[in-house]
Amino acid sequence: MEEEIFRNGSFTIKDAQGTPRGKSSSEKNVCRLKSRSPYSQRCDRKKALRPSQKKEVAQEIVVEENVSIGKACRIIGLSRCMYYYASVKDDAMVENKLLELASKRPTRGFGHYFGIIRNEGLIWNHKRVKRVYKKLGLNKRRKVKRRVPTRVQEPIVIPNSINESWSMDFIHDVMENGRKVKFFNVIDDYNREILTIDVGTSITGERVTRSLEEIISWRGKPKEIRVDNGPEFTSAVFAQFCLYHEIRIKFIQPGKPVQNALIERFNRTFREDVLDAHIFENFPSLRHTVEEFIENYNNEYPHQSLNGKSPKKYLTKSNNVYF
Repeated sequence: MEEEIFRNGSFTIKDAQGTPRGKSSSEKNVCRLKSRSPYSQRCDRKKALRPSQKKEVAQEIVVEENVSIGKACRIIGLSRCMYYYASVKDDAMVENKLLELASKRPTRGFGHYFGIIRNEGLIWNHKRVKRVYKKLGLNKRRKVKRRVPTRVQEPIVIPNSINESWSMDFIHDVMENGRKVKFFNVIDDYNREILTIDVGTSITGERVTRSLEEIISWRGKPKEIRVDNGPEFTSAVFAQFCLYHEIRIKFIQPGKPVQNALIERFNRTFREDVLDAHIFENFPSLRHTVEEFIENYNNEYPHQSLNGKSPKKYLTKSNNVYF
């Protein structure tokens, strides 16, 4: 007696003994074990797509699991001929040339390098150069170290009057909502007076020059400005601004903030009295607190280096009044 069984999207006719039609009764007793090797279930290895990658995985299995090469090749699905194959390609000249170009022009890419190779008369195939380029990892983004010119250490000299020397620096903080805030601080080295504290999320070289122009409009220009080697102060915009106003830029040595000690000491006071003492929810409240701090600091804050006087009172006693 026969019956139809629907399986896998089609009907199969079985006899009374349950044997599918077209197969012998002996086949029904054959047990096909689909055992899976424990090595193929490992998830800590990178998926091998190319024969070279499969060969590396097979070599790893041979060493770590202490199995034969033939068994490792069967597990990975790699031919033993491919396992023993040794490439005869010699790309030493191409590698040396690409590494030489990458060291000279680290910010350039494959197109630029290949153009130079062609201009030099080298007839290496485009696909060959591209393959070696990727093999060396040159297609990955490389971080180029910013070159800072050699700076000469100059001692801090307390000026004898206002507008002889200013100090500038940046300080960072985070608001309650996680938004980052940047502060641009400027003081006069003579009486430690705060000239401005510019607040923003991004302060570029252009904004620095605008802040300085506002200060110069009511205070006058300084003879020199002491700064670090930040990108805002090494920018072409800031350099042109100082050149136009005949202001000398005094750069400190990289990694030596103590050479700009006056503004660093002020940054500590500003952080302790404002940034660490308050949690700001929005920019209006932040700017209001900063304005109050500037007013209090310039008129009431006593400085030991100013004989216990505030910056404005010290300025009045020394007859260096600009207002």
